[in-house]
Amino acid sequence: MTDKHTKTQLLVLGGGPGGYPAAFLAADLGREVTLVDAKPNPGGICLFEGCIPSKTLLHVAKLLNETADASKMGLTFQRPVLDLEQLRSFKNGVVGRLTGGLGTLKSKRKINFVRGHGTIASPHTLVVERQDGGRETIEFEQLIIATGSSPTRLPFIDYTSPHVWDSTAALELREIPPRLLVIGGGYIGMEMGTVYAALGAQVTVVESLGSIIAAADPDLVVPVFQAARKRFRDVLVDTKVTEVTPQSDGMHVKLLGLDLDEPTRVFDKILVSVGRRPNSQGIGLENTAVEVDAQGFIRTDHQRRTAEPHIFAIGDVAGEPMLAHKASYEGRVAAEVIAGKPAAYDPKCIPAVVFTDPELAWVGLTETEARNRNVPFKIAAFPWSAAGRATSLDRNDGLTKMIVDPNNELILGIGIVGVGAGELIAEGALAIEMGCTITDLRMTVHAHPTLSETVMESAEVYHGHSAHYIPRR
Repeated sequence: MTDKHTKTQLLVLGGGPGGYPAAFLAADLGREVTLVDAKPNPGGICLFEGCIPSKTLLHVAKLLNETADASKMGLTFQRPVLDLEQLRSFKNGVVGRLTGGLGTLKSKRKINFVRGHGTIASPHTLVVERQDGGRETIEFEQLIIATGSSPTRLPFIDYTSPHVWDSTAALELREIPPRLLVIGGGYIGMEMGTVYAALGAQVTVVESLGSIIAAADPDLVVPVFQAARKRFRDVLVDTKVTEVTPQSDGMHVKLLGLDLDEPTRVFDKILVSVGRRPNSQGIGLENTAVEVDAQGFIRTDHQRRTAEPHIFAIGDVAGEPMLAHKASYEGRVAAEVIAGKPAAYDPKCIPAVVFTDPELAWVGLTETEARNRNVPFKIAAFPWSAAGRATSLDRNDGLTKMIVDPNNELILGIGIVGVGAGELIAEGALAIEMGCTITDLRMTVHAHPTLSETVMESAEVYHGHSAHYIPRR
């Protein structure tokens, strides 16, 4: 293959949920755009190997759990039969439809898509080792780095073993192991544990911290923990994996924790989900003035510019929180700045959702953060045991909670645990962005009977006159 040399106004390195929205908007705003990514279409890890396939499998897990729980409503089903090949095909079909659609949108916008691995060779050139074996040098006026992140690895685990998975391997759904160990009780570990437990695996989760999903408030985590204890073989917090040894009967794992009845356990597969690290190494940043911090995140300003004013960075590689919707927001900001528009990254809040069953979502300040920062606050919470719609669904395992500034009644944060919490949290994000007070939410008429009513009911609790709940004093 002969080398190519091309030029572009804007080059976007990485086609994930930060990169492709940036490329699409920049093209809409009149820029000549080249998008470089290793995947066959835009979408990145999120669409191909992350957010979308995992949520597809979580939907299947939810269906299985609801089927199992339906007997109390008078519905009894025969034991579901799992066709693993068909499930894989369905999941891959979902991914294919979405990424194929993005490929079409990319072409309609006349974006030059180069498939391969890109390395920055100088402040204005990037070299792509193309998927077809060729090499392409691209000169650019401006660059957006959107290279994302990769799973963090533990030094004592042999990742070449077929019995060790990262989140990408787990989503391939090659098999349902009889005994699955999940190392890490964060959102990835708990979501994938939920999937595999519903599909028939005996799941054990080991978390070194004192709680699963440690970023959320403890009272919101409780329903998720209780559901996991019911569906998983075990959920062990304050526990570490110290050694993994492959033997003929499985992977022998040594655990270190308090009151462990079995400090050594045997598993068929191990899923390591202990966090992610930014993909800032191996992309040629040393050939520029771009700076990274101690964690490997690229330093940017409020417009997502790096120390090289014509180079921008967005998404996971540019800092926490490592969330797809945060990357998309940053991508749009960078594209608008490049197009000469007055844009800045200034959201008041970024919502977070854990798609377990029940779901867990929060936005703005958590109670824990407010305490640690000595921020004055009051709590208003409405348990779903008092919610009509939750009761009709037989899903009283929820809680809607607000963190409120007592001086001006501004909403500082909202947390929700329960079925559909990921959808409900959008109202909280809008309330914080718009500067709503707790009275604004109390006076907003919510449809009945709905789960969204719990937001209004929480506001009524704050004012001391909820019709359906009298809080303990």
